[in-house]
Amino acid sequence: MPRAIWSGSISFGLVNIPVKLFNAVSRKSVSFNQIDSRTGARIKYQKVSGADGSEVPNDAIVKGYELPSGEYVLIDDDELAALDPEAVRTIDIEEFVDLADIDPIFYDSAYYLAPDKATVKPYALLAEAMERAQKVGIAKFVMRSKQYLAAVRPKDGKLLLSTMVYADEVNDAGGIRELEGLDSIDVNDRELAMAEQLIESLSAEFHPEKFEDTYRNQVLGLIERKAAGETELVSAPQPVSADKVVDLMAALEASVKAAKETRKRHPTNRPADEKPADGEAAAPAKKSAAKKAAAPRKRKSA
Repeated sequence: MPRAIWSGSISFGLVNIPVKLFNAVSRKSVSFNQIDSRTGARIKYQKVSGADGSEVPNDAIVKGYELPSGEYVLIDDDELAALDPEAVRTIDIEEFVDLADIDPIFYDSAYYLAPDKATVKPYALLAEAMERAQKVGIAKFVMRSKQYLAAVRPKDGKLLLSTMVYADEVNDAGGIRELEGLDSIDVNDRELAMAEQLIESLSAEFHPEKFEDTYRNQVLGLIERKAAGETELVSAPQPVSADKVVDLMAALEASVKAAKETRKRHPTNRPADEKPADGEAAAPAKKSAAKKAAAPRKRKSA
């Protein structure tokens, strides 16, 4: 059973709703240890001094911040503890904004907010009110001695909290030389129409369960086979040539044709005119989404 990693309350105005925080995501990866191939023993690391290579005891290790000069400013744990944000147990919502106004680049980790048994109704009321208003609460809270910026949003009658990065942590795209000058690139009407047709032919509702980490699954399969005593050689993928010249229109036309052939069949892998079997749910109708009008870009006629 999941365990709460934080408990406190949501606070906005004079309203205070006790909640608990649960991880909404469990990241999965394959971890390896470094092994001495000669003996099969695990490799361990020692903390040694850069001055003479001698091992340094833990009680002699302090934090140091390197200056541009190469010198270090030493900071001890007590000095840092004095600067810790006040360990208040509230998620203070400072303002409500439209979800569409938040660029996804600001999102970090996701959590579920669960109500206290005694305050289920205020929790449900807040979730429904936010859902109807289509608003997201921008809040600050402290967890594990660190202050976080967060977005609290409703989803299916529940509240989710996503920690966010601060504005000064987002890298400016203007510093990437390869992105310079893109606004001045001209595309003609024929190319744009073909690209839009390709996008439309590949459009679908998002069903996250369709996607999986194939690399992780292959690694786990390799581990299982080798643990069972099988031996095999894994071929390295062939490098992709970076100097291939692409005929843009030919590539777009071929992509549209291939997409149409694939989409001749229903997403459930049955012909589009075939009815679902008895007791089988029909595929959901495609939802219409409001689209913001994109700013016109410079184009030239074909």
